[in-house]
Amino acid sequence: MTESAAGAGRARHKHNKVLLLIALYKGALALLFAAVGLGAFRLLHHDLSDVLDSIREALHFSPESRLINFLADRVDLVDDNLLRRIGLLAFSYAAVSLAEGVGLYLEQAWAEILTVLITASFLPWELFEVWRQVTWVRVGLLVLNTLVLLYLLKALAERRKKKPEAAK
Repeated sequence: MTESAAGAGRARHKHNKVLLLIALYKGALALLFAAVGLGAFRLLHHDLSDVLDSIREALHFSPESRLINFLADRVDLVDDNLLRRIGLLAFSYAAVSLAEGVGLYLEQAWAEILTVLITASFLPWELFEVWRQVTWVRVGLLVLNTLVLLYLLKALAERRKKKPEAAK
C-alpha cells in the first residue's frame, strides 16, 4: 500500500448534507446582500429619478404602471445618507451571513447558535408579513427559515447530548 502515514490514521469526514445546504443558502444570502450594498453605493450622487426612468425603459414598463408610479412618488425620499446606510447595513448582513455559512460548512457549534439566534429573531417579522399579505414567496421563506431553525435546534440538542457521553 502506498497510503501515507498522515492519511492512514485519518478517517474521511463526511459533511452533514443538511448543514451544507443551509451553508449554501447563507452563502447565497451573503452574495445577494453584497450586491444590494454595491448597488446602493453605486447609486450615490446620481439622480434617482433618471435611474428609475432608465430602468423603466430597459424593462419596457409602461409609464402608467402602478409600480412605476409608486416608485416615482417615493424616489425623492431616498438621499445619499439613506443610500450609505442601506449599503452599510447590507454589507454588514452579508458579512454575518458569510460567517454563518462558513461556520456551518465547518460544522462549528458557534455558527449553529448564531444561525438559530438570527433566524429566530426574523421569524416574528416574517409571520407578520405573511399575515399582512399572503404570497408564495413570503410563505416559502417563512417555511424555509422555520425548517432551518428546527433542524439547527435539533442538531444543537444532539450535540449537547453527545458532549457528556464523550466525557465519560
